[in-house]
Amino acid sequence: MKKINQIIEDHKKALCKFEKKSDILAEASLTIVSALKNGKKILLCGNGGSAADCQHFAAELTGRFQKERKGLAALALTTDTSAITSISNDYSFEDVFSRQVEALGREGDVLIAFSTSGNSKNILKAAAKAKEINMKVFSLTGAGGKISSYSDICLSFDEKVTARIQEMHSLAVHILCELIEDSF
Repeated sequence: MKKINQIIEDHKKALCKFEKKSDILAEASLTIVSALKNGKKILLCGNGGSAADCQHFAAELTGRFQKERKGLAALALTTDTSAITSISNDYSFEDVFSRQVEALGREGDVLIAFSTSGNSKNILKAAAKAKEINMKVFSLTGAGGKISSYSDICLSFDEKVTARIQEMHSLAVHILCELIEDSF
C-alpha cells in the first residue's frame, strides 16, 4: 500500500508541474493544426515506450479521438518493420528515423519526437534531418537533453523516474488530440 500511495503522490507532483506548461501544449496544437490544414503531415518517432506513444498518437489522428471527423495525415515511423530492419542493417540503428524523415518528410510537415532522455541518437538525427528540410520539430522529453536544441517546441518534464515522464507524455497526447480534433 505504501509503495502504491507513493507512486500516486509522485504522479500528482508531476501533474502539478505539468499545469504550468499549458502554453507549450497550446503552441504545439496550433502548429500541428496549421500544418494539417495546409495539407501537410505529421511524422512521429520514438524508442521503446515512446514508440508506443507515437503509434497511439498517430492512430488517434488518422482514426478519431472522441468525435467524428475526417482522418488526419499522421504516420508513426516506428511501425514499418521492413524499413526499420533494412535501414538498421544497411546503415545503422542511429539512421532508422532520419532516413524515413528524408524519404517521407516535406517542408512544412511536423516531426513529433518522443525521447524520455532527450539524447537518443536516432531521435537527434531525425530531428536534425527534419530541420534540414524545413520541417517543424516538436519534442516531448524528460529534462530536455540535446533534443531541445533541435526543437521549435519542446515539452520537457524534469522527473527522475521514466514512468512519470511517460505518464505526462501520455496525458499530453490526449490533450493534444482533443485540441487538434476541436479544430476540424
